[in-house]
Amino acid sequence: MRIKLLLAGLLTGIVFTAAGCGQAEEPAGPDLTLALRSGTYAEVIKSCLPAFEEEHKVTVEVLEFTEEDLRRNLMADASNPDGEGKYDLCMVDGSWMADFVEGDVLTSLTGLGYSLDSDIIPATTAICYRDGETYVAPYYGNVTVLLFNRSFLAEAGYTADRLQSMEDLKVICDCAKEKGQDGFLYRGDTENNLVVDFLPFLLAYGGWVVDGYNHPTIDTPEFHDAFSFYMELIGTGEAMEKDALVQAIDGGSAAAGIGWPGWYTPTGDSNADYCAIPGKASADSPSYNTNVYGIWTIGIPQSSGKKELACKLLSHLMDPQVQKSTVELGGVPCRYSCLQDPLLLSRYPHYAAICDALENGTYRPIMTDWITFYTILGEQLQRILDGEVTLEEGLYSAQLRLNVL
Repeated sequence: MRIKLLLAGLLTGIVFTAAGCGQAEEPAGPDLTLALRSGTYAEVIKSCLPAFEEEHKVTVEVLEFTEEDLRRNLMADASNPDGEGKYDLCMVDGSWMADFVEGDVLTSLTGLGYSLDSDIIPATTAICYRDGETYVAPYYGNVTVLLFNRSFLAEAGYTADRLQSMEDLKVICDCAKEKGQDGFLYRGDTENNLVVDFLPFLLAYGGWVVDGYNHPTIDTPEFHDAFSFYMELIGTGEAMEKDALVQAIDGGSAAAGIGWPGWYTPTGDSNADYCAIPGKASADSPSYNTNVYGIWTIGIPQSSGKKELACKLLSHLMDPQVQKSTVELGGVPCRYSCLQDPLLLSRYPHYAAICDALENGTYRPIMTDWITFYTILGEQLQRILDGEVTLEEGLYSAQLRLNVL
């Protein structure tokens, strides 16, 4: 009996041991989770992660979102208690900063020991601060540029460096129209696109959509003159969505349009190219900053429980040499050392135009109601274009509706 009990005990131990060995261990979660804008913006960041993971012996998970979903998810995550958030580093569009400041979405980078350096183009840092502390760093230099067909410029007697005013642009587009092709193309598929494509022209005429207190400034002489000119300019072409617009200009069926660096990569023998948007309405007009920023910044959510490690990653991503390595993948650093590097410019000469545009750029208004603002404005501008109301009536109506926001 004693021998049987001993054998039974041994067998039981073997069974439990085997069962224990057969259980798979729960895989460890990532050390950091990133919430990024999908597309090229996320791809360039992902290319920089392996070196960081190897150096710090960590794993980094990347979650990619559309612009709308990214904003909504980050705002929702801010409601989680400090240290219990889903994300540890995120991309932030400059136009969200008012909502993110009011919602306490981001943590102070200054408090984590990070500061912006002098190599970063100064104008791109305008939305990075709050009460003297840094909250985001400008990462991807998205900025409006003038996309044009080289042949149409030459036929009108222009080169990119001679295109100095909006009137010059009109001459080029009129020339294309006279030859039976489209002149200026614009995006009219959404209120946001309609407004953003028009903003450089409003700036060139010395106007803006709000004053220093974010009060709307729509029914003004500057706005009236700018949109009156804009209607004449777009009369030389038509409305198109992004891909069709780029294809038309590159294919030689249109002269020009407002574009973004991520849309098109010109080469030495490509049909199309781009330059900074002219800062003047006419040759004898004052010059203004007319390139509109769509810069993607990076920051650290207030709800992250791994802020110190996330700040090390942010510093890594903002390193000049690391950023320079992203250019081959379509990265657009906001750094002089990258955009003015002779070797990079020999391979990517269009980065000189991007640097010029970033130096002379303007952020869209930093306001919590910006989405509602541009929707109302875009609706009224479209009504003007459709002939439902006159220019005066449309601007007056937009001003009245925006006054009550």
